[in-house]
Amino acid sequence: MAGQHRFDFGTVPLGTHWADALADAVIAQKRGESLYTCAAGISPSGPVHFGNFRDIITAHAVVEALQKKGKNARTLFSWDNFDRLRKVPAGVSESFSEHIGKPLSKVPDPLGELPSYAARFEAPFVEALATLGIPIEYRDETALYEAGTYDSQIFLALQKREAIADILLSFMTEKGKGEKGIVPEKYRTEYYPISLYSRFTGKDNTKILSYDGGTKVTYYCADSKNTEEVDLAKDHIAKLAWKIDWPMRWKHEGVSFEPGGHDHASPGGSYDVASVIAEKIFSYDPPVFAEYKFVGIQGLGAKMSGSKGNAVTPLELLEIYEPELLKWMYLRKSPDQSFSLAFDSEIYRQYDEYDLEVSAPAGKHAIPFRQAVGFGQIVGWQEDKLAELLAGMSLSYDRESIKTRTPRARTWLNTHNPAERIELLEHSNDSYAQQLSKDSRARIVKLKNALSSEGRESIADLEALVYEIPKEGLVGELKVAQRNFFKDVYNLLIGKDTGPRLGTFLWAANRERVMHLLDM
Repeated sequence: MAGQHRFDFGTVPLGTHWADALADAVIAQKRGESLYTCAAGISPSGPVHFGNFRDIITAHAVVEALQKKGKNARTLFSWDNFDRLRKVPAGVSESFSEHIGKPLSKVPDPLGELPSYAARFEAPFVEALATLGIPIEYRDETALYEAGTYDSQIFLALQKREAIADILLSFMTEKGKGEKGIVPEKYRTEYYPISLYSRFTGKDNTKILSYDGGTKVTYYCADSKNTEEVDLAKDHIAKLAWKIDWPMRWKHEGVSFEPGGHDHASPGGSYDVASVIAEKIFSYDPPVFAEYKFVGIQGLGAKMSGSKGNAVTPLELLEIYEPELLKWMYLRKSPDQSFSLAFDSEIYRQYDEYDLEVSAPAGKHAIPFRQAVGFGQIVGWQEDKLAELLAGMSLSYDRESIKTRTPRARTWLNTHNPAERIELLEHSNDSYAQQLSKDSRARIVKLKNALSSEGRESIADLEALVYEIPKEGLVGELKVAQRNFFKDVYNLLIGKDTGPRLGTFLWAANRERVMHLLDM
């Protein structure tokens, strides 16, 4: 049954966008829906990283495709903040281990600023999606559980607990049962589809001892050593296990489509199990499901992980990617294709491709990201001066693109690629100056004297100057002489063999410091 609902990207017709093909599959599977709900969600146990963003952007793309086909559709995002805190992530004080076992929404914010630990990690993701202009309906799972919204489904699952146990057993291999010491009859008798947050400690280190068949259970709290009977219709301390919670919410929200990563999509994994539970326990036809592949990162080393504390969030991506470019990066690739986002120079190519495919056809002559980085640092990231520089070079770019890309270029360079920065040296490069030949020193002196005279203020004048100086007393090939002269100037000014266009750099750089560094 689950196979019928899994979308095969290999079936997408040539020339059809994957989101349109998925929308057609959803319409075919869920005919006559008055509202098509495309869902996604995450447990905010740490920074919500860019890999999770593929979850929401895939759902959003299908919603937009459905709307273009005249359907009423929405994107739903669930914060699974009623999940337990499993471990303390990197970057958070180990003292937080005292909260392990509590709902994420009941653990305090590590910085003491927001209502909870969950809110600390939810807030940046919500801000990023707002910046990206993606309309979302959010669901606070703690609020829904505690309001009794899911009571009837919880009691249904309790009443059918042995049937659920049988479904779970059917997905276990004999080897797996043996390794876990599972005896089917005992498992079926003792299985409960819920965990309880103790009223004594707030943690889920509890064991259900009995169920009255209605709304009451008796449980043992291992931390406090207390036993009590509780009416779950009054005290909302129950949380459905994930593989039961997921299909329960499909029915509650009327979910038509939901994507998932490989951990959910593997054969016999949570989607397959949830699909059977949806049909047999909750009498609901499972949503169309699409597996998405991992999104990589270039320029930051190892694979990102929220639990390891090295996750990159969508908000951090927006510090170097324009919102529309970031969405384009995710949408142009089918979810079954992996791709990488770049914190290194690969981002130049990505911006160039975006401009070629999107900006230029839309009539927008955007400044190339490479130029925003190169020229931006030369003028100290001053937008007005950058515009003046570009005009002096007869380069005309969309002013909005300059405004949008300059701060992102600055962050890309200073935060992630500081080795690529072009900066005037703090002190004279005496060791390099001492090994210069007599002729080379004479050219440097000529440049300095020319820079101190009147009439050397425009980019054009300075460009002409740096190409004229190597011609005087030329012995040998002109290009070699020019290249050697430029190398000498760059080493004296920035300590490198190469740099930006020399005339432009001299125009933008602090003239007083340049004169000091060229002092022979």
